[in-house]
Amino acid sequence: MEASSSLRFQVSRFSSFKIWLCLFLVLVLQNCSPALSDSPYLVGMGSYDITGPAADVNMMGYANAEQIASGIHFRLKARAFIVAEPNGKRVVFVNLDACMASQLVTIKVLERLKARYGDLYNENNVAISGIHTHAGPGGYLQYVVYIVTSLGFVRQSFDVIVNGIEQCIVEAHNNLHPGKIYVNKGDLLDASVNRSPSAYLNNPAEERGKYKYNVDKEMTLIKFVDDESGPIGSFNWFATHGTSMSRTNSLISGDNKGAAARFMEDWAEQNGIPKQAAHVNHDGLESSHMTSRLPRRVSPIIPEPNEITDDLVQLASSYEASGGRRLSSSSITKRIRSTQQNRPKFVSAFCQSNCGDVSPNVLGTFCIDTGLPCDFNHSTCNGKNELCYGRGPGYPDEFESTHIIGNRQFQKAVDLFSSASEEIQGKIDYRHTYLDFSKLEVNVRTSTGSQQVVKTCPAAMGFAFAAGTTDGPGAFDFKQGDVKGKPFLEISKKLT
Repeated sequence: MEASSSLRFQVSRFSSFKIWLCLFLVLVLQNCSPALSDSPYLVGMGSYDITGPAADVNMMGYANAEQIASGIHFRLKARAFIVAEPNGKRVVFVNLDACMASQLVTIKVLERLKARYGDLYNENNVAISGIHTHAGPGGYLQYVVYIVTSLGFVRQSFDVIVNGIEQCIVEAHNNLHPGKIYVNKGDLLDASVNRSPSAYLNNPAEERGKYKYNVDKEMTLIKFVDDESGPIGSFNWFATHGTSMSRTNSLISGDNKGAAARFMEDWAEQNGIPKQAAHVNHDGLESSHMTSRLPRRVSPIIPEPNEITDDLVQLASSYEASGGRRLSSSSITKRIRSTQQNRPKFVSAFCQSNCGDVSPNVLGTFCIDTGLPCDFNHSTCNGKNELCYGRGPGYPDEFESTHIIGNRQFQKAVDLFSSASEEIQGKIDYRHTYLDFSKLEVNVRTSTGSQQVVKTCPAAMGFAFAAGTTDGPGAFDFKQGDVKGKPFLEISKKLT
């Protein structure tokens, strides 16, 4: 199930760059200005498989104990970029095809990076984020509430994510070359809706009046251009949940954002990006790139040769075609590598931003028993929250919904990528801090209009938490927005 505020208040969206961009990129890459003749940065991209166990492991996101992995829709990746000043500071951003990042994963990744590079990469300049897919293996987080449905810690899930993050950073580090960075942004209107519109209406009218929509519709994209190879990747931030795949899905999937990333990487490869030529146009792409040969599928991973593929190569070379000559493992390996030989691969990440109560199920919420719209205030059907579900644009086919929402993000990203012209300039810097959210002082305005300082306290999950959301309804006899609970729940709370 998904957490929804027990007070039914929804924090308004940010008006510009999303939280990761605000705290990371804006501090890192400051002061946009006209392009200079010399590239001020070294840029590098990397990606690596993090699919993990594809059977008999609970999935992370819906907190549904019955959602056990039984196969793969498409594989998961970690994608990274590094931006560095020659002989100066550098930053790393990693985007995971996973529900979220994990503090324990981050700690272990930093330990590995320290063993490789000393203090070059550390907790201050490495940021790790997840796309919030609800269809990846669980059990890799360190807190009990997140590993209850996975029945504890799952070493296999944890190890593959740690290894994948390390390897994608290593690849990005090894690919550092002089380059430029461009930024672009624009609204995407048909890939997200507010799944708790009644909660949003509890915000003051003055606050709501600042925004055109009740969710953030803006996509922000940064484009990386190698001085020799041309465009080598892009990372974008857009708010929509990774819940196109339902709580009953049992196939590992990157959901709509993972699909969008595959679409864009396929598109780049089909359009010859990055280029092999040393002299390319860095200012954009020809218009044909914007519309020609757009991929229509979610592509599988074709891994670079490693220990596993070496075994497969040996097996393949042991077979002899009738009337032909015996294959050698070297010839097979050469064919595997041929499509990317002597050319950096294009890395595209569709990152998550301020997605709280932002759903990809854009057709609205309906009762599965009657087909009628759900109750507006509590997202119930005749008082039952477990009957109210959001519908994606491909309803009733969740795979088609994943494809459609992913494709809409991909199409917008191609548009922003192709028209990006504002170059980022400035010194690289970063900020990192630890905050105890149970002891913060906050200035609030009272009902009389006066200002008051209040203090936060240790967190607690209210009754409404158990109701989940319309993307993934939770337990029976709970409903969203309930702050009182029922008598037997109060008794149970006091007993525990």
